Amino acid sequence: MSTMTTAFTFRPLDPLQDAELLHSWVTHPKAAYWMMQDARLEDVERAYMEIAADAHHHALLGLGEDGGPAFLMEYYDPAHRELVGLYEPEPGDVGMHFLTPATDTPVHGFTKAVITAVVARLFEDPAARRIVVEPDVGNTAVHALNEAVGFVPVREIQKPEKKALLSYCTRERFEQAVAAV
Repeated sequence: MSTMTTAFTFRPLDPLQDAELLHSWVTHPKAAYWMMQDARLEDVERAYMEIAADAHHHALLGLGEDGGPAFLMEYYDPAHRELVGLYEPEPGDVGMHFLTPATDTPVHGFTKAVITAVVARLFEDPAARRIVVEPDVGNTAVHALNEAVGFVPVREIQKPEKKALLSYCTRERFEQAVAAV
């Protein structure tokens, strides 16, 4: 299987300047698992202003080779956000979400290139020891992507908004998965 080779860069998300773009991404039917289908522009602005003000949650835009926004990446401290009380956090755990926008011209390998870039970006921090994700149990496409970059499913957990598949990826598993491509 051929892999797309794209050099992504990242920049902090600007909740006001990027809200219109994000709104178009998160309300698209293909972003159903993002759970913002009915969000208004102001809802998106507010949600990302809250993230921008949160010391334990961060949002970045992934930029393509042309410098334009290509995807959304969020990362958080699972000891303080998202997974509090749902698992035993370890030092160096980092929670992660990513969203690739819907497109009329899909590029084979794009989403795998994105998740690979997101995980690599998180592991650039030497303090990051394990990445934790909690996608909806029904999101089989993302489960396959997670597995392709080294995530191992741990167990199902019940979050307030969904039943999720808790999965972990260590730096070593990620490096092995990426080297195997």
